[in-house]
Amino acid sequence: METRQVPVLLLTGYLGSGKTTLLNRILSNRKGIKFAVIVNDIGEVNIDADLIQKGGVVGGGDDSLVALQNGCICCTLKMDLVAQVADLVSSKSFDYIVIEASGICEPAPIANTICTMPTFGTQYMRGGLPYIDCIVTVVDALRMKDEFGGGEALGREDIGEDDLEKLIIEQLEFCNIVLLNKASEVTADELGRLRAIVKGINPGAKVLSCDYGNVDLDEIIYTGMFDFDAVATSAAWISAIEGEEDEDGEPEGEALEYGIETFVYTRREPLDINKFDNFIFKHWPSGIIRAKGLCYFSSEPDQCYLFEQAGREKLIKDAGLWYASMDEYELQQQMERDPQLRRDWDPVYGDRMQKIVFIGQKLDKEAITRLLDGCLAE
Repeated sequence: METRQVPVLLLTGYLGSGKTTLLNRILSNRKGIKFAVIVNDIGEVNIDADLIQKGGVVGGGDDSLVALQNGCICCTLKMDLVAQVADLVSSKSFDYIVIEASGICEPAPIANTICTMPTFGTQYMRGGLPYIDCIVTVVDALRMKDEFGGGEALGREDIGEDDLEKLIIEQLEFCNIVLLNKASEVTADELGRLRAIVKGINPGAKVLSCDYGNVDLDEIIYTGMFDFDAVATSAAWISAIEGEEDEDGEPEGEALEYGIETFVYTRREPLDINKFDNFIFKHWPSGIIRAKGLCYFSSEPDQCYLFEQAGREKLIKDAGLWYASMDEYELQQQMERDPQLRRDWDPVYGDRMQKIVFIGQKLDKEAITRLLDGCLAE
């Protein structure tokens, strides 16, 4: 017998972007679709769930609304999410499940949880299986304009400004659709620039504009758009870093019109960690929206690091060891398994390299190259 499958729409977006307004519009549809809703609010009182009920969409005593609070469904409430989704599917009372994630949730772990539910045990497979139909990231157009235009500080008491910028970009990078909400609060030119920024960050995302979450339901449900591998690799920095070393990303469409472009800095020589630290914290060029890539330092030549920048936040994280640190026998075995490694191998540096992708508006590539070359160890 064929397993019943229930589609899931995952709504993400930072605090105040309009997710709950959109959710109320979805639930008040006149298409006869039976929706179940899971709302995750990080606070002790689930404000979003309360707003949905007061909107008259989910009536008192109706078990179609599940509130998960005092935690985030991408981490601490992961198994609560699994259990609630399984219960909704097994009830066979609903056609479609909508998950409204907390404003501070990253979408990738939530999607991974839904996609891997069968691995948690047969008790979570009663009566069918859920699948991610689409991930929609809702963005406050005015707030995004300020955030990426050097405007005033946008941090709230419960989330720092640096965290906010990183979170926005992570939510934009892992989705199928970006909904630019409150679009009438910015000019047509500003809206065009925001669309270009989104496309610069995630070229594969579909971008829609609206006010008050007023979007055609057919645009966001039963789309069949989600594919985990495709979405996980849709960010512009990933395609750029996997491309040819000497090739810059060529902007297209709106990205070209508004000067949003991609640039890959590649060198084999090691960086001086003190010079690089001085560069990223004291001489960081303007116009950069996103930067991410691999690097290494003369003080630790065998150690690979991941450098990441989003907004004002910059991080360097351990990414393991370079293959060049292996002994000769292990290295030859690895090269047999991975022919690309042999093709990219440098006789002096092995697989060690600096390969950092920059995405931004009107980037001065020569200046960035000059500054980074100045960080190379002598």
